[in-house]
Amino acid sequence: MSERSNKPSLKVLICGCGIAGPALAYWLSRSGHHVVVVERFSALRATGAQVDLRGQGIEAAERMGLIGTIRSKRVDEAGVSFIDSHGRTGATIMANRSGQGVQSLTSDYEIMRGDVVRILHDATKDDVEYVFGTSVERFMQNGRKVLAQFSDGTSDTFDILVGADGQGSRIRRDILPLDAPDPYLRMGIHMAYWFIPRTHADDGNIRNTYLAPGGRMIMRRSHNPTETQVYFVLRETSEEASAVHRASPERQKEFWAKRFRDAGWQTDRFIKGMQTTPSFYSQEVVQVRTDTWHSGRVVLVGDAAHCASPFSGMGVSGALVGAYVLAGEINRDVENLPRAFERYDRTLRPFVNEIQNISPTLLRMGMPKTKFGVGLLLLLARLASALRIPDLIARFKSHDRGGDWRLPEYPETTQSDPALIELTRQELPLSERAPMIETKI
Repeated sequence: MSERSNKPSLKVLICGCGIAGPALAYWLSRSGHHVVVVERFSALRATGAQVDLRGQGIEAAERMGLIGTIRSKRVDEAGVSFIDSHGRTGATIMANRSGQGVQSLTSDYEIMRGDVVRILHDATKDDVEYVFGTSVERFMQNGRKVLAQFSDGTSDTFDILVGADGQGSRIRRDILPLDAPDPYLRMGIHMAYWFIPRTHADDGNIRNTYLAPGGRMIMRRSHNPTETQVYFVLRETSEEASAVHRASPERQKEFWAKRFRDAGWQTDRFIKGMQTTPSFYSQEVVQVRTDTWHSGRVVLVGDAAHCASPFSGMGVSGALVGAYVLAGEINRDVENLPRAFERYDRTLRPFVNEIQNISPTLLRMGMPKTKFGVGLLLLLARLASALRIPDLIARFKSHDRGGDWRLPEYPETTQSDPALIELTRQELPLSERAPMIETKI
C-alpha cells in the first residue's frame, strides 16, 4: 500500500465542467478521492474559441501525461500579421518553433478550448462521477461537512465544495465577505467572437490583426479546413457596453454590428456571418482579483479564483496550474483542510500575480481611437518585425508570462496509484454533526 492510502479518502463536489474543474478532478480521483462534478448545462460544453498553453501550463499538462494528446490536437497557426484596411500585410510575427526561449504572440500549443475540455473529460470520465443539467442552489457547512442542495431537489454531504464555475462564479459570490470589494478589475475592453465559413483566399494559417479608428480591433484566425474565427474587440467604458453582455444574443449582435459597421477590411463579411452563426459569444474583458479563495470547506479554483483575462494568454495554463496546486495541497494535508487551503493560497498567489500583471492602460493604448494612432502603431509593428525584435525576445527571454515561479513537487499526488487505494468513507451520525451554516446561491 502507498503512503497516500493510509490517509482518509475525501468526498469532493466540484461545480463546473470547464477546464479547472475536470483538471482538479483528474488529480483528486487519481489520489483515491471520490469526486463528483456537477455542470448546469445538459451536456459537455466542448465549445469556445482558440486558446493556448504557455510556461508552467505546459509543464502541468506534462505531469498529467496529457501533453501528447494536446499536441495531437494543436491548431496550425504559424504566426500573426498586422494588416491595413485593404488587407495588406504591414508586419508579421512568426511563432517560435525553435524549441528554445518562450512563446511569441502565437504559442507552440494553440488549441481549441473544446478540444481541451474533451481531453480532460476523456481522461477522467471512468473515475469521476459527472452530473449534467444540475447546479448547486445553496449549501450549508460546518467544520466537518458541506451540505449541498441541488437544482433537481436532491442534496448530499461532501468534505469539500469547489467552485470551478468561471469568472462569473456563483460560489465565489457567496463566500466573499459582505464588505469585500468588487472582485472584477475592468479593462475598459469588450470582446465578441464567432465562427464563419472559411471561404476567403486570405483565410490561411496566419492570424490577421486589423486596427480601426475608434478603439476597434478585428482578428481572424482559422482552426480547421472549413471554419475561420472572427473576433471583434472594442475599447469602450460606457454602461451600454458593460450591460449588453447580459442581453439577448440578438441585442448583442445588433450592438456589435452598429459599433463595427464602418470599420473597413472584411467587416461586412464578418457581420453577415455573425447573423447566422451558431457559435456567437460576447463578454467584457475583466480580471478576477480577490483576497478570498476559500472559506471553511469551500474553495475556488481557476477563473473563479483568479481569471487573468484573455489578453494574458494564461487562462488555460492558470487553470491547469491552479488545479494541480490545489490537489497537491489537499493531498499533503488531507486531515487539515483549512491549513491545506491556506497553503494553496500562499503557494499559488505569486504565480497568479505574475499572470495578472497586465496594464489596462497599455492594452487600451494598443487600440487607438484616432487614425493617426492606428498608423503609428502599424509603423512600430513594421519596424519591430524588420529588426526581428519579437524573434529575439522569444528566443532569449528567460521566462514566459508566469515569471520564474516554479511548479511545486507533490509526491502525494503524482506518485499515487488509485488501484491501490480503497475508498473508505464513514458518515458521521447526525447527532455528532456541528450546526450547519446555510449559504443560498
